[in-house]
Amino acid sequence: MLLLYGLYGLAAKQIPNLSRYAGILSPLIGYLGGALTVATGVVVIPVVPYLQSLHLQRDDLVQSLGLAFTVSTMCLAIFLQQNPVAHLEIDYLWSVLALIPALLGMWLGTRIRYKIAEQKFRKVFFCGLITLGGYMLLSH
Repeated sequence: MLLLYGLYGLAAKQIPNLSRYAGILSPLIGYLGGALTVATGVVVIPVVPYLQSLHLQRDDLVQSLGLAFTVSTMCLAIFLQQNPVAHLEIDYLWSVLALIPALLGMWLGTRIRYKIAEQKFRKVFFCGLITLGGYMLLSH
């Protein structure tokens, strides 16, 4: 999912503006996003493209993404706690330790967000998604 979205993001010229349909689409996207997160563990699809289609200001978009990722991750953790997978042993220590590079990346992203042009930021962002998605695909 990450790999495909990264490729789409690099290829797309302009994401259509769906803000006038937000009242109808938001619950649907929320439901689909939750279902796909539970099924794949990936929070990005369809939430990120949808939030981008609302054409929010940069800070509003970043806040919306942060809120969506936080809520989705918490819900996924609760789901996994209540519905353990027999062959999957969750190592909570590694999960907590993974927060360190995530928080470091958030801090770094905040520092560079206004120092580079938006188009360059988009390219770096989508290249990062492609790299992460490709790594996940090849490692399984």
